[in-house]
Amino acid sequence: MVDPAAARTVRRRWWWSLWGLMAVSAVGIAAVFVPPYLTGSSYAPIDRSIVGYYASLVVHAGPAGLTLIIGPLQFVPRLRTRYPRLHRIAGRVYLVSVVAASAAALYATTVSPSGFPLQVAFFLLTAAWLYTAAQAYRTIRRGEVQLHRIWMIRNYALTFAAVTLRIYLLAGLALAKVVPSLTFRDVYTTAGWAAVLGNVLVAEYVIVHRTLERSTRRRRDASASVTVAGTAGTAGTAGTAASTAQRA
Repeated sequence: MVDPAAARTVRRRWWWSLWGLMAVSAVGIAAVFVPPYLTGSSYAPIDRSIVGYYASLVVHAGPAGLTLIIGPLQFVPRLRTRYPRLHRIAGRVYLVSVVAASAAALYATTVSPSGFPLQVAFFLLTAAWLYTAAQAYRTIRRGEVQLHRIWMIRNYALTFAAVTLRIYLLAGLALAKVVPSLTFRDVYTTAGWAAVLGNVLVAEYVIVHRTLERSTRRRRDASASVTVAGTAGTAGTAGTAASTAQRA
């Protein structure tokens, strides 16, 4: 039989390990890739002859990098419990940053020369990013904390596509050195779709196997406690009745 305390300890360690990996990679990508946009350069080739294209990328990069950094902190239960006001302020800054970054992303995607397939991926990503942010805001305003957390998991998974996109892109560029027929556009398009679809699947897995299963487990434990208490109460009543009958 598995010791419940030991199982909780293992789950907690896994959670902190994955959270640490997520936080470090998010901050790392923001630190490495955002400043070049703000200083007039970029790691990726950008056609500056397109009116407003580079400017929209700059406007997108600032708030998008902020969401990457803020996001992991919002998932730490201890911080939410000890500093609820800070959690709410950071959440508002995060959501405003999502809206600002999305507005810039819509223009950048519209005029992007990267090709129609990648434009579709980025349009879907931006629409889903805005929708999940709106749902997260709506549910917390209604006091539906559990649903709010679920929508924020989905939203940050889309935010984190900025990280996985660059990981896939770097891997694809390394592969292109071995397979010369692969062009930058091929690699970039594949990385874009993989980042969007992969992160959505991971988010739904986390929601089902952590959030929803944990809620189900809590309800099951609560039901078991009520059943045990009821059984004990019935046994106590029966014992009292038997003692009364014997005295009679």
